Amino acid sequence: MNPFDPELIRRKAEEFESAALPEILRWAWDVFGGRAAIGTSFQGAGLVAMHTAYQNGLRFPVFTIDTGLLFPETLELKEDIENLLGIQIESLLPEQTVDEQAAELGPELWKFKPDLCCSLRKVIPLQKKLAGLDVWITGVRRQQSTTRETTRIVELYHFDVLRDRYIIKLNPMANWSREQVQAYIKEHSLPVNALSSRGYRSIGCRPCTHPVGEGEDERAGRWTGFDKSECGIHTFLGSNI
Repeated sequence: MNPFDPELIRRKAEEFESAALPEILRWAWDVFGGRAAIGTSFQGAGLVAMHTAYQNGLRFPVFTIDTGLLFPETLELKEDIENLLGIQIESLLPEQTVDEQAAELGPELWKFKPDLCCSLRKVIPLQKKLAGLDVWITGVRRQQSTTRETTRIVELYHFDVLRDRYIIKLNPMANWSREQVQAYIKEHSLPVNALSSRGYRSIGCRPCTHPVGEGEDERAGRWTGFDKSECGIHTFLGSNI
């Protein structure tokens, strides 16, 4: 059976609405093996997905995008997770350092052209990584923001950026609430980003991340002052099939 069959993906999306997280991850491992990988920015859901996978013997490759602008606390958490799970998390790097980008395009590009900055430092490195994968496993949750409310657990995309083919985006925790994520983290004593106790609910690059107020979307602290709530890594694929 063709694992990229649109009808199969739609059925799986419906089935997985009532499936446990290990079952969803097991499907990806059994069908795709190491051609499926977890992409993480070390938010709570990503920690849960990684821990659940490795607790169940599903040794997915794991990668993160290191923009050169991450908080020290995020890099410390990366090391903690590597030590906890006994893995090496691949860091995807932009083509230019922050200083090289500043020399070519001007200093603090994120203050003036945040979309371009995100594209150069996040989207393009991710596109290159996905060109070698069949399944991209994320920690996206519907509750995070209005732009993510329609996220399906399994989504199929036509990936024509670097290679003309299909790719599956697996969002195994799309229907989890923030409370469920926090309960799992507490139950299993997982390390978390130290910034989370200081009002940071969604943590990205230092210049573009701020604490959020009570009752605000989790991602309200990203790109304050701009009409922007996504960096582009979850939107560049366009509409799912």
